[in-house]
Amino acid sequence: MIPWLEVDTPFPDVTLALKEEDGAAGLLAAGADLSADRLLDAYRHGIFPWFSEGQPILWWSTDPRMVLKTADFKVADSLKKKLRKINRDQRWEIRFDCSFEQVMRACAAPRRDGAGTWISEEIVAGYTELHRRGYAHSSEVWLDGQLVGGAYGVCIGRMFYGESMFARVTDASKIALAHLVHFLAANGVRMIDCQQETAHLASLGAFPIPRAEFINWVQQAIAAPGITEWKPIP
Repeated sequence: MIPWLEVDTPFPDVTLALKEEDGAAGLLAAGADLSADRLLDAYRHGIFPWFSEGQPILWWSTDPRMVLKTADFKVADSLKKKLRKINRDQRWEIRFDCSFEQVMRACAAPRRDGAGTWISEEIVAGYTELHRRGYAHSSEVWLDGQLVGGAYGVCIGRMFYGESMFARVTDASKIALAHLVHFLAANGVRMIDCQQETAHLASLGAFPIPRAEFINWVQQAIAAPGITEWKPIP
């Protein structure tokens, strides 16, 4: 059993999240809302929302937690070549925070295999408000004036929480991520929360750490001053 949260109910301690033997490892609570204040409180405590259409809002705190240290980000040789190429080609442009909601909606669009995503209208509204408050950011890839790829997430202090990516042309999501990680590293962000453990994230250099270690890192990172200027670094 997990607790049901009303709008004014605080989150339970993350150590109370379900374990693998419970059938939903990391599930902490359900309910409440997706307001900007609730989302900020969640991220500050190492909690994130993740649920499918038709489900109540579900809140998670996984153990272990998948993270990517910006210094460990792996860029394949083929992507390095492409990054050098687009830096010389004026048809390509990297932008931050130019079309945040558009990036979110592109991430929410059905995939080629027909599968949808967990990004609902409630999610879009909540994170767009975070963007207006300066906490949510997008890395965008534009080609001939069209948005063709991007990634977005939440940044509190010097802690970045990755959320989703999309690509409409080959490697566009990887290009967006590479520029984002490069920018974060240059601005003192040493760790990115990846939430879920996947082979793709592992191929980029991500690895799991114990939740207690992750929470300790979050508490230190969110206490640092936030990044004031979001502009891509070549």
